[in-house]
Amino acid sequence: MKAIRRFSVRPVLPASIAPLGDLAMNLRWSWHPPLRDIFESIDPERWLSVGADPVAMLSATPVEELDALAADEGFVARVAEAEQGLERYLAEDRWYQQWASEQGEDGAPAAIAYFSPEYGIAAALPQYSGGLGILAGDHLKAASDIGVPIVGVGLFYKTGYFRQSLNHDGWQTETYPVLDPDGLPLSLLREEDGTASVVVIDLPGGRELRAQVWRAQVGRVPLLLLDSDIPGNDDGARAVTERLYGGGGEQRLQQEMLLGIGGVRALRLWSRLTGAPTPDVYHSNEGHAGFLAVERISELVTGEGLSFDAALEAVRAATVFTTHTPVPAGIDRFERRLIEIYFGGDLAPAGVPIDSLLELGKETYEGGDSSMFNMAVLGLRIAQRANGVSKLHGVVSRDMFDGLFPGFDADEVPITSITNGVHGPTWVDRKVYEMARRHSDITDLDSRESWEAMAEIPRDEVWATKRELRQQLVTEARARVRASWIERGASPAELGWTNEILDPDVLTIGFARRVPTYKRLTLMLSDPARLKKLLLDPERPVQIVIAGKSHPADETGKQLIQQMVKFTDDPEVRHRIAFLPNYDIAMAQHLYPGCDVWLNNPLRPFEASGTSGMKAALNGALNLSILDGWWDEWFDGNNGWAIPTADGVEDPDRRDDIEANALYDLIENQVAPRFYDVDDAKLPQNWLAMVMHTVSTLGPKVRASRMVREYTERLYVPAARSGWALRDGDFAGARDLAAYKSKVRAGWDQVHVDHVESSGVGDSPEIGETLHVGAYVSLGALSPDDVEVQVAHGRTNHRGDDLHDVTTLALEHTETYEQGRHKFAGDLKLKTSGAFGYTVRVLPKHPGLASPASLGLVANA
Repeated sequence: MKAIRRFSVRPVLPASIAPLGDLAMNLRWSWHPPLRDIFESIDPERWLSVGADPVAMLSATPVEELDALAADEGFVARVAEAEQGLERYLAEDRWYQQWASEQGEDGAPAAIAYFSPEYGIAAALPQYSGGLGILAGDHLKAASDIGVPIVGVGLFYKTGYFRQSLNHDGWQTETYPVLDPDGLPLSLLREEDGTASVVVIDLPGGRELRAQVWRAQVGRVPLLLLDSDIPGNDDGARAVTERLYGGGGEQRLQQEMLLGIGGVRALRLWSRLTGAPTPDVYHSNEGHAGFLAVERISELVTGEGLSFDAALEAVRAATVFTTHTPVPAGIDRFERRLIEIYFGGDLAPAGVPIDSLLELGKETYEGGDSSMFNMAVLGLRIAQRANGVSKLHGVVSRDMFDGLFPGFDADEVPITSITNGVHGPTWVDRKVYEMARRHSDITDLDSRESWEAMAEIPRDEVWATKRELRQQLVTEARARVRASWIERGASPAELGWTNEILDPDVLTIGFARRVPTYKRLTLMLSDPARLKKLLLDPERPVQIVIAGKSHPADETGKQLIQQMVKFTDDPEVRHRIAFLPNYDIAMAQHLYPGCDVWLNNPLRPFEASGTSGMKAALNGALNLSILDGWWDEWFDGNNGWAIPTADGVEDPDRRDDIEANALYDLIENQVAPRFYDVDDAKLPQNWLAMVMHTVSTLGPKVRASRMVREYTERLYVPAARSGWALRDGDFAGARDLAAYKSKVRAGWDQVHVDHVESSGVGDSPEIGETLHVGAYVSLGALSPDDVEVQVAHGRTNHRGDDLHDVTTLALEHTETYEQGRHKFAGDLKLKTSGAFGYTVRVLPKHPGLASPASLGLVANA
C-alpha cells in the first residue's frame, strides 16, 4: 500500500453548541474540571479513548450526535454557561490588575515575553521533556490565573520529545509519533490576506530557515510556537523543529536561533496583527533563548540609531534570566567557529559585530575555554537580573558563576533566587478539592487561608480520600503494566497476575523523574535483599511505583532503567513494585495523588529545585528526600523525612551505600511504623497529623501563583522600570550608561585604595561604640561621583583572614587632593559582639546599575 498522508478535519458545529469550539481551543480546560465535564458527558467511553482531549473529542463525535446535542436544551444551556464563565475569566480583573493600579506613576509592565524551549501544558500538547517544561507550563497557567500579562514563546516540535516503551529485555525504546497541529488546540497566526505569517532567518550557504507561528491559548496567556516544517524550507531546515532536544551541534544552534531571534520576530508579528502591546520585559527561561538579545540589539541599532554598547544596555535592563542547571555539564555550549559561521561575515546581524557577540558568550574565567560559546554566560551577560530556582540553587549558581565577577565573594554575585512552585489546579486531584469544599468555603485553594483551613477537615475523611486516590493509582498502574508487558511480547493469557499487583491499603511510595545519573534512580537497589524485605514485610509492607525517561542518547540512563525493570520483573516482588513506562502529564496526575510518600534521592546539590514532591505534598503525601532543591529550605521536621547525606565522602559508591542505608533505615524504622500505627478507629493519627501539617504549611508556599507574584514584584517590574529609564529621552539613559561603563573600564586600572585610617574605639571596644573610618583613594581620571567607596564589615574567622555575615556602609566624599586622590569617610556603629573585621573597597556607581558587582570591577584595600 502506498504511504498514507494523514490530516485532521475539524467539525463544523451547530450554532447552538458552536461555543464548544472555543472552549476546546482554550487550554484552560486542562485545569478547570467543569469544562472537561462537558466534553466527557458527550460520551464517557469515547472521552477516555481520545485521551481526555476536547479537540480530539469533537473530531471523533459523529455529525448526527452533534446535531442531537444541539437539540438538547439542557446541554445547550450548560455550554452557554461555560462560555460565559470563560469570558468572565478572560476579562475580569485579577491580582495583577489590582496590584498594577496601586503602582501609580511608577507603572507596571503591559506585557512580559516568556521564552522557553519547552512547555508542559497538557498531555494533549506534548511539547515537553521534563521539569523545565512542566515549570514553564505552570508559570503560564499561574500567570493566567492571577492576571499577569505574559505572552509565551517557544517552538512547535512535530514529534514532541518521544514515547517511551520497553523491549523484552527491559531496555528503553523510543518512538516518535508525528503530531498534526490541526488536530491540536492550536491556531495558525495569519496575515490579513489569510496566508500564514512567517519569520525568516538567514543561514550559511545562502539557505533560509523559515517558520510559521502557531498560537496556543493558555487561559488568558497566548503561547506562540514556531514551526519550521513548512514549504519553502529545505529538508534540513524543516527538521529543525522535528524533535525536542533532537540532534546536536548545528541543529541545536539553529533551534536556539529560531527560539531567540525567531521568537522576537514572532512577537513583532503578534503585536502587528493583533494590536497586542510590545513586551516591556523579556524573560529567558534557561540559556536556550539567549539569542533573543541579538535580535533586540539589532532592532535598536538599526531602528533607533544606538551604538551596539548602548543597545546592549537597553536590552540588559529589561531582560530577566533564569538558570536551572546546577552543573556546568548541563549548559549548552557551541564552538566559537560555529558562532562565527552563523553570525559572522554577510550573516552578521545589522549592528551586532561578531567580536562583540563572541565576547558575550565567552568563558572569561579560570578554567573556562575561550574556544567555546556558553549560552548560560550569554544569558547572564544580556540580563541585568538573574535568578536560580531555590535558595540552595541560588547559592550553587553564585558559586558556579563567580568567575564572571572577579574580586567579589560568591554571595555578592548578582544571582538571586525564586523557588519554583506548582500550579495547584493542574496537579491537585479533583477528589481533594471536593473533600475541601464539603467542609469549608474553599473554592480554589489559591490562598494561604484556604490551605490553612485544610487542617480542620475531619481526619477520617482525609484517610478515606487518600484510600480512594491510592485505589485510583492502583487501577491505573495495573492497566499500564499490563499494556507494557503486551508491548514487550507477552500474551494476554499469561498476564493474569497484573490484575493483582499493588494494593490500595499498602503504604505507597512514588518515584518519578528524568533519569540522569545524578538523580540516582537505582539507589534503592543498592541492597536488593533489604529492599525485598521492606516490600514483603508481613506486618508493614511497602509498595513502590516508579517512572522515568532517559534521554535517547544517554546509554547510562537507559542501563539504570533496565536494572530497575529487571528488579520489578521478579515474580517474588512484582506485586509490590512497578515501573510504568512513558512518564507524562497524564500519568503524573494519577501518580502524585495516589502516593503516601514521595521519594527523591539526588546527589546533593545537583537538584536545582524539583517540583514533583510539591505536587505530591498538595495531595497529602509526605516527602522522603535528600535535603536538596526546594526541600532544603522547606523541610521542617514534621512534613516528611530528610535522608541524611554523606557530604565529604569522595568515593561515589561508598557515598551511595551510606545514603541508601539511611534510606532503608528511615522507611523501616520511621515511615512504615508511623503509617501502620492505627487507633481503634483504624486511623493512623500520627501519620494524619503530619499530612495535615504538610498540606496546611506547604500549600501556601509551593503554589505557582506565589512564584509568579515573586517574579512580578522582584524581577519583572524592576526590569520594566529599568528599561523605561534607559529608553526615555531617545534612549539617553542607555547612551549614558554605555559611555559610563566604557569610561570606567578604561580607567579602572588607576583606581586603588592608598590608605585607611580609623579612630574612635579602643583596644576592647563594646557594642554601641562608633568606629570612624577614613579612606584615601586614587581614582585616576574618574570622579568621586563615578564610584562608591564602601566599608565591608562583619565577623572574622579564627584566622582573621575572611569576613562572614558581611554588611556594607557607603563612605562620603570629604576631600579632593592633587593627582586624582580623594578622601572618603564615615562612621560605623558596632552592633555585634565577637571577632569583628572590616575592609575598604571601591566599586562602580551609576543609577543604571542593578548591582555594583555587575561590571565585575572592584578595588580592594
